[in-house]
Amino acid sequence: MRICIAGASGAFGKKHMDAVAAIEGSEVVSVVGTRIESIKAFAEERGVAHYTTDLAESLARDDVDAVILATPTQMHASQAIQCLEAGKHVMVEIPMADNIEDARKLVETKKKTGLVAMAGHTRRFNPSHQWIHNKIQAGELKIQQMDVQTYFFRRENKNALGQARSWTDHLLWHHACHTVDLFQYQTGEVANKVQALQGPIHDELKIAMDMSIGMKVPDGAICTLSLSFNNDGPFGTFFRYICDNGTYIARYDDLFDGNENKIDLSGVAVSNNGIELQDREFILAIEEGRAPNACVTQAIDAMETLYKLEQCLEE
Repeated sequence: MRICIAGASGAFGKKHMDAVAAIEGSEVVSVVGTRIESIKAFAEERGVAHYTTDLAESLARDDVDAVILATPTQMHASQAIQCLEAGKHVMVEIPMADNIEDARKLVETKKKTGLVAMAGHTRRFNPSHQWIHNKIQAGELKIQQMDVQTYFFRRENKNALGQARSWTDHLLWHHACHTVDLFQYQTGEVANKVQALQGPIHDELKIAMDMSIGMKVPDGAICTLSLSFNNDGPFGTFFRYICDNGTYIARYDDLFDGNENKIDLSGVAVSNNGIELQDREFILAIEEGRAPNACVTQAIDAMETLYKLEQCLEE
């Protein structure tokens, strides 16, 4: 599988570069960046033959089968549509759009082209969450509540590598997107009741720095999500699954029971790297001619719920 990665030299682009390198039969043949000097140096460092600042140039190449988009959020939907219309399969990092209208347009384009279009909902693929999912599917667990914390200390416009960003992150459409999708994926239902509050707007960034979100699915399970860019401490997202048969704490690719005893995840998947497992699913779906887990036609459910939550914030 010959892949182009747009945003390859960014924090998540590099994760995808490493992931594709670990997948047999796959190769990054083109990288796209914002500045020609830096993307040229990156391509030479990584041994990628083609580099450009113009996504269309990569899409016009016969040796590109599929595209992974790790670009700024506001570009996701338009670039994903551009890839599909150029005849390329696409995986777009979450959120697949920063508004519901563009998300719906992307889904319609995917339906028209019949190509593989996947959203990068990595949490579905993390072995920790897959272990929980397998137990739920086997009837061994039932979620009562997911208690989730998404915490960063980000009072300046910088990415996970501490580099200045050209765009502004968002707690709802970006970070809450992970948990909204995971909660609905694990329960197998779409939230029918939601509530949301936001804290003060940052003077310079013009975004809320704190949010509190609540969701409930028809079967009764609830999710409580706290998000902050003001938390001075360990950053990331931490999940507590309170179930009918035990409590489990997921921290990225590690899982613990409610008493902090670590759970062996060695037999869950071929890798412990959620990004690699996500990329493997994308590539395998293309090769097998099927819809992937986290296809945009599934991921639209999370976007619809985010839209409802946004309306709560505006009230």
